[in-house]
Amino acid sequence: MIDRNFKNVLVVSFGFLSLFTAYGGLQSLQSSLNAEDGMGVASLSVIYASIIISSMFLPPIMIKNLGCKWTIVVTMACYVSYSFGNLSPGWASLLITSVILGLGGSPLWSAKCTYLTISGNLQASKEGKNGSDVINQYFGIFFLIFQSSAVWGNLMSSLIFGQDANITVIPEEQLQFCGAASCDVKPNVTTSRPEQKLVWTLVGCYIGVGVLAMIIVAVFLDNIDREQTSQFRGNREPFWHTFLATFRLLGDWRLVTLIPLTMYSGFEQSFLSGEYTKNYVTCALGIHMVGYVMICFGATNSLCSFVFGRLARYTGRYLLFLLAALTNFSCIIALLYWRPNPDQPAVFFVFPALWGMADAVWQTQTNALYGVLFPRAKEAAFANYRMWESLGFVIAFAYSTFICLETKLYILLAVLLLTTVTYPIVEYREYKYPTPPIKEGAYTQHRETAQTDKKHIIAESRL
Repeated sequence: MIDRNFKNVLVVSFGFLSLFTAYGGLQSLQSSLNAEDGMGVASLSVIYASIIISSMFLPPIMIKNLGCKWTIVVTMACYVSYSFGNLSPGWASLLITSVILGLGGSPLWSAKCTYLTISGNLQASKEGKNGSDVINQYFGIFFLIFQSSAVWGNLMSSLIFGQDANITVIPEEQLQFCGAASCDVKPNVTTSRPEQKLVWTLVGCYIGVGVLAMIIVAVFLDNIDREQTSQFRGNREPFWHTFLATFRLLGDWRLVTLIPLTMYSGFEQSFLSGEYTKNYVTCALGIHMVGYVMICFGATNSLCSFVFGRLARYTGRYLLFLLAALTNFSCIIALLYWRPNPDQPAVFFVFPALWGMADAVWQTQTNALYGVLFPRAKEAAFANYRMWESLGFVIAFAYSTFICLETKLYILLAVLLLTTVTYPIVEYREYKYPTPPIKEGAYTQHRETAQTDKKHIIAESRL
């Protein structure tokens, strides 16, 4: 019979799979579908700027008052609103729904990470295993299922847009402005927008799977932190104590040292979804091919997330992070010199496949690392994770329309190199002085008070 904790991991995973089948597909298309005046990229910038704001205070407040389950359900509705905004895209509809989505983004991911961390620690105590190993395994399972959303969301877009009667052949003179070949302003490089009825069909499908995600979580997910939530409301902890929880954790040097790694996650994801799809795929092959290329990314990411989640117990996190860094470094250098051409269709799929393998490491291992390092301040820790990752997205999308692609690649490379310097410091310290995990009683009896948590955080930061 399937274990209760494992069942909950599957419910969360399939809920996110359904939700991000919609959002992931829309994000990959924004820079190409709503390219007029940079409207699509601007909406993405607003999304991640709003996530930064919500990360400052919303996750601890929502999670501790609503619990992880209902925080996930409520914030999923924020993501569905963005799909409605794309039914008739304009500056007002896109930006308003982008703000709504952004405000729900950080609580959603913080609640998910908190839920998986609690489930992992509960299962580890039950089986007498190392908590970090079970947490790694659960995050690997989650990302195996979740990352496949890129397959289904992009498959939907390619199949629907592939019916467009207005697909045109890319003129030869446009190819010279694809990729990093030119740092100049690109003259007359345009892409035809699919027929409006096809856009409505696609967005309608995305709305449907988004609503399905809410139903899956609301009906099937166990409310494992219900007693903690009731206790928190009963204790009437001062509002400012919860409001400032995210910022108080910045007093821990380990979190500050992880900022470059966390921001790089935002930089590398935004590059693939915003720059690669537009300046390589759409420019040289057409918008109808974006989905197929991103399917390759999603499939590789999904498979590697599962493999790395299990492999981490044997290799440790460090070797996996090293593999991801070397893979991204090689891809960035190659993208600086490769000239996209329709006569080389296979090459367009190689880069997202390698990028997906590297991203699987950045996602699974960074999330698990935060859960291991900050077990007594999970909500604030994962809120910081989303805040700094979103800052990477915002910066990347903000300069997207102002600087040339070659410069963007050099910026991405610089952040990656900085990450390879700062991350090992935290890993070495954790190896020498491991963070003690929370025992099962902390979750089943819920007797830890907010004051005790605060003392633990201070003690850990002094190590």
